[in-house]
Amino acid sequence: MTKDQKVVAIQEIKDLLQDAKVVYVADLEGLNAGKSSDFRRQAFKQNIKVKVVKNTLLQKAMEQIEGVDYSEMFPSFKGNSALMIAETANAPAKLIQGFRKKEEKPALKSAFVQETFYVGDNNLDMLANIKSREEMIGEIIGLLQSPIQRVVSALQNKPETVEAKAEEAAPAVEETPAAEAPEAAAESTEETSAE
Repeated sequence: MTKDQKVVAIQEIKDLLQDAKVVYVADLEGLNAGKSSDFRRQAFKQNIKVKVVKNTLLQKAMEQIEGVDYSEMFPSFKGNSALMIAETANAPAKLIQGFRKKEEKPALKSAFVQETFYVGDNNLDMLANIKSREEMIGEIIGLLQSPIQRVVSALQNKPETVEAKAEEAAPAVEETPAAEAPEAAAESTEETSAE
């Protein structure tokens, strides 16, 4: 690889990392071409970008990213490395877990998720169980909707009671019709002025 090619490769990695909030580095070594293609296809379906990278170029790209010090991940950069970028915190971990039901690889080398570093494959289960932002929002909305749903459910299950109370209140209003009330008031005023 020429120096110019390395510069281009580092820039491509930097572009991927620039605004990334979820960064995984995995070991895909041992996957044949078919299995590797299948892994990439599944990643694409889950909106996960996968790029096989050289460890030295990945480290140089990470060193040039401002705002995040990726140095905790550097010791894990040995052997074959695949960079995985996602929007959902647990998506790459779940993809790796799912794939490993049939294969030994991929293995997690390290990850940067929710401003925390995870180094080693032993963190895979913990990362897979992290709730995504969407899941957290869904749970909060569910908790907020729960009291409202109870009220609506109670109202829907008691329509006869509501109608009965409405009918009881209605005759009281009908006893003094609005049209008769002004005439009665006028008659009582005339009788008072005649005396």
